[in-house]
Amino acid sequence: MPIQRKDPSPYIRRGDRERRRARWRAVALAAGGLAALALVLVQPGPDSAAAADAPFFLSRAGFRVREERDVARSELEHANAQLARLQRVFGYSNRYAIPAGLAAAIYDAAAATGLDADLAFRLVKAESDFNERAVSRVGAVGLTQLMPATAAAIEPGVTRDRLFRRDVNLRIGFTYLRGLIAEADGDVATALLVYNRGPAAVAAARARGENPSNGYDRVVMRGYRGRGVVD
Repeated sequence: MPIQRKDPSPYIRRGDRERRRARWRAVALAAGGLAALALVLVQPGPDSAAAADAPFFLSRAGFRVREERDVARSELEHANAQLARLQRVFGYSNRYAIPAGLAAAIYDAAAATGLDADLAFRLVKAESDFNERAVSRVGAVGLTQLMPATAAAIEPGVTRDRLFRRDVNLRIGFTYLRGLIAEADGDVATALLVYNRGPAAVAAARARGENPSNGYDRVVMRGYRGRGVVD
């Protein structure tokens, strides 16, 4: 007679079902993880065609376009500034009947020292009539008629011979006048008188109760409406 096996305990059957369910859950989780990993691995980079769904200004192409646009704008602004400079230089060259190279040197020196270009040209006209080799009877030299001692006080070590160099003379002369305007609290006429007559002569005239003007300031400033300096 065959041996009859007893049915497994209901607890055992229940345990098998729980184990099977646990295995299926593990398989499902593993499959989900693999699917997610696959999506990451095949996700297109920002330069791919799929990146077209992203806003253009956030893409690499968008950044490149912005950079190129900014460079082009900067170059255009620089070109416009150079064109404006050339127009002003040629305007001064025609007004004073001087070579464009000399006009450019005066204009650039004025800009570098913060002196109003219109006043700078008026100063050089009055002092030397644009003669780079000009020498006064008291020893002032060059375009802005600098005394060597005055020039050396502004730029120690500069020699008389160097004051005949266009760039040196203009730089020191304009720096000196700009400083005088600052000392005179923006009074351009007084600064011009000190430049022309010297601080001692102007101070002495005022101490005597006299007007220190010798007419030089009126000649230079005839029709001038500027402040003497630029910000």
